[in-house]
Amino acid sequence: MSLPGRAAVVIVGGGVIGTSIAFHLAEAGVNDVLLIERDALASGSTSRAAGGVRAQFSDELNIAIALRSLRAFDAFPERPGVEIDLRKVGYLFLLDREHDVAVFERSIALQNEHGVPSRMIGPAEAKRLSPLIGVDGVLAASFCPIDGHASPESVVQGYAAGARAHGATVVTGCALTGIEVDGDEIRAVETSHGRVRTGTVICCAGVWSPAVGEMVGLRLPVVPYLREVGFTGPLPGAGRPPLTIDFTTSFYFHGEGQGLLFGMADPAQPAGLDAPRDPDWLEKVVAVAERRAPVLCDAGIAGGWTGFYEATPDHNALIGEWAGVARLLYATGFSGHGFLQAPAVGEIVRDLVLERGPFVDVTPLAVERFSSGRTRPEHNVI
Repeated sequence: MSLPGRAAVVIVGGGVIGTSIAFHLAEAGVNDVLLIERDALASGSTSRAAGGVRAQFSDELNIAIALRSLRAFDAFPERPGVEIDLRKVGYLFLLDREHDVAVFERSIALQNEHGVPSRMIGPAEAKRLSPLIGVDGVLAASFCPIDGHASPESVVQGYAAGARAHGATVVTGCALTGIEVDGDEIRAVETSHGRVRTGTVICCAGVWSPAVGEMVGLRLPVVPYLREVGFTGPLPGAGRPPLTIDFTTSFYFHGEGQGLLFGMADPAQPAGLDAPRDPDWLEKVVAVAERRAPVLCDAGIAGGWTGFYEATPDHNALIGEWAGVARLLYATGFSGHGFLQAPAVGEIVRDLVLERGPFVDVTPLAVERFSSGRTRPEHNVI
């Protein structure tokens, strides 16, 4: 598709965040919304995500954003009108350290204050909810029945189709090569397909966001880490367990087809887009699975993939408008919860573009928090 000569808003990045913003802006009547993606839609971190959606956070801002998103996922078949294979099987965090139990107890009290029906349970109930687990050493668990998982690719395609239906232009295979600034105002973007005049740019480029920021002198502290995900073939008795996480190791699994999808972060994994894959990753997973999901050790591994996890120093997102250049906005660095927060973030950024107050104040998520010492750590990350 050829590029328009002008756009009211240019969105950089065709993952779940970018397409959600495009949909919400176009739906609100913003004319000439242009989304550019250098590869295919959802080709970055979104298509590599496990698809978890949850409200179990330790930060009240994340709880509010998550609840808004969960309602949007429930209504996705009607708006924008696509089935996303939403499975509300719950999230189950297994805790084997006293410190984590105390933190999760405080988090659940906060979640309950905001209407999240999460609760602390014992090992026996955890085993009943997720029969495949081993509970040796488990002190307690946290469970929320409104959590679950959905299809990231379906969500992206749904938002993209909805954005187009409302008049937005979505162009793939189009890379951003520069941002033209006059003083403190944006004049245009340069792309691999040509120049587009615009006064507003939104960076939603995930792990590639720092390169976009550098074009105008904005430092976005987003660091990429390689993550791996695997899945089994058909596994008798797998059923539809909750998305189950061994919090100490970050090992997790959920039902996928007739088998299981699983993953685990490696704390020794170096950062960087060129970081090598760990050849011993599966052995490390098996070592944890022997205690936490023994059935996985006898399952046939059908395949898997690698992708990048975008992290900020405090494991919270970067959302806001930069003071250095007018109308340069960003929504990136989601630290593992970008997919689940995308519907609400689309609303938030829409309102920032339209210069009206969003449903929740995201000032604490501005990039300036790192230079001012007002970081906002999120504890419940995997």
